[in-house]
Amino acid sequence: MKTIKNIFSVICLMALSSFFIFAMQKGPSEDTTDLDKVKSTTEATNGYNVYALDVPTDLNFAGEQLPLDNPDIYERMDRELLVNTYWQSNGLLMFKRAQKYFPIIEPILKENGIPEDFKYLAVIESGLTNAVSPAGARGFWQIMKTTGRENGLEINSNVDERYHLEKATKVACKYLKEAKSKFGNWTLAAASYNAGKAGIGRRLEEQNVSDYYDLLLGEETGRYMFRIVALKEILNNAEKYGFNFKEKHLYEFVPTTKVKVDTAVTDFTRFAEKFGINYKILKIHNPWLREPHLNNKSRKLYQIAIPKEGYYK
Repeated sequence: MKTIKNIFSVICLMALSSFFIFAMQKGPSEDTTDLDKVKSTTEATNGYNVYALDVPTDLNFAGEQLPLDNPDIYERMDRELLVNTYWQSNGLLMFKRAQKYFPIIEPILKENGIPEDFKYLAVIESGLTNAVSPAGARGFWQIMKTTGRENGLEINSNVDERYHLEKATKVACKYLKEAKSKFGNWTLAAASYNAGKAGIGRRLEEQNVSDYYDLLLGEETGRYMFRIVALKEILNNAEKYGFNFKEKHLYEFVPTTKVKVDTAVTDFTRFAEKFGINYKILKIHNPWLREPHLNNKSRKLYQIAIPKEGYYK
């Protein structure tokens, strides 16, 4: 019995010791974790803050006011301002690209009687890149093949003028003027660029309204005008929305000269080398040339852009 009692005492002592050792180990660990959490939260709060935005009361598109006294319109506008303000990397890229490409787009819009605000339509359509949509639209203005061909663009495996910024901008202008004539205002004309003239016309008739802001639309077209206006507001008020940069950070427009070509070109690598550039640089300035050669069986006159000397070293 004594031996058993002694063994029992030893076991109890060992168990008690283990409890204290475990308690001592666990206590400081929990305290440290809690302190780390508080410290981490404080640093995050002090280092980064998210602010609500005041929605300007005078927002407009092409001079047409948004009815921001309507709570639905206010909330939808607020959403797009928030999304595009706090998508900081994308926002900075838009500032950089706008500096490079707006000087090409603006005079074409003006020449065709299209309000300057439509340059922001190109921003949301493609991010000012030669984007390709799942539906097959191409270029800055996201023109479909059928629409491009109907409006005089050459589109085939050898040449695709939807990637020709100047020509594509003129096609967009033609579409928008026709849409303005059909609907009577620029807002519906812009919305129809996304949903089609027939699509917008059908929705207006079905819902017995005459204003974009009274329409119930699908997600993409329903956000379309608010996204355009948000980008217009942000790109015109960089500091107000927290975007900080200097002129040197923006992308530079590289001036070019036009070389006229009315014959086939068998090798664009050799063609480029004649002008002191390589094939890559030639394609950067002429993305509408889709293959490393030009067929030109019809002897059509093309103008190929060659960057002025000194910009590529």
